[in-house]
Amino acid sequence: MQLISDHRFPARSVLNRLGLTFAPAALCAASLVLAVPAAHAQFGAAPTTQVHDPSALKPPPGARVAIIEFEDMECPDCGNANPLLKEAAAKYNIPWIRHDFPLPMHNWSFQAAVNARYFDTKGKTLGNDYRDQVFANQISIESPADLRQFTQRFASSHGIALPFAVDPTGRFTQEVKNDYALGQRIGIEHTPTIWIVTNAAHAAPFVEVIDRSKLYQLIDQALAEARAH
Repeated sequence: MQLISDHRFPARSVLNRLGLTFAPAALCAASLVLAVPAAHAQFGAAPTTQVHDPSALKPPPGARVAIIEFEDMECPDCGNANPLLKEAAAKYNIPWIRHDFPLPMHNWSFQAAVNARYFDTKGKTLGNDYRDQVFANQISIESPADLRQFTQRFASSHGIALPFAVDPTGRFTQEVKNDYALGQRIGIEHTPTIWIVTNAAHAAPFVEVIDRSKLYQLIDQALAEARAH
């Protein structure tokens, strides 16, 4: 299980982007001072997340059931989960709501999330295509410079001239920070955190996916409950 801080942590710049406080004395291999419990990349089984604010854990308008995920694009376990979630959303034709939760320990995940927001504005599926490709190519992206080169290739392959500054107004940065703040309010402690949510009146409104081998079973159950009510 990967802790929130490690030797690659670009402390001041990333924390500033997330609106957190830089505390040099606390930045060691095992600690990081935050106003919330330390989040981490999830490997293997994890306890159910203690949800403090459930208001965002519901399907979008018009949907009975949805997948909600909080992800970090540099998190290896998010990369493992990504194709499974993509397959499930397509199989069941249900929304897959992807929220950004870039861990401060990672040196390019925040910028990747900003880049994805940029591509969201360039095509209906382009932002998610970029996210999927980043996850599929994580092993070859080790630095912000690697990410920039990867992003340029992705843009070129889709006929887009990538600008030097993809977020000159700060709009996409703020959107990523808003997602991170939402995750903090909910109580996110690891990435990925995945829920199956439903609007069924007499069923649990959300169930966290702890064992991904049971993902389809949980979706089947949620759909059955939604149809019954």
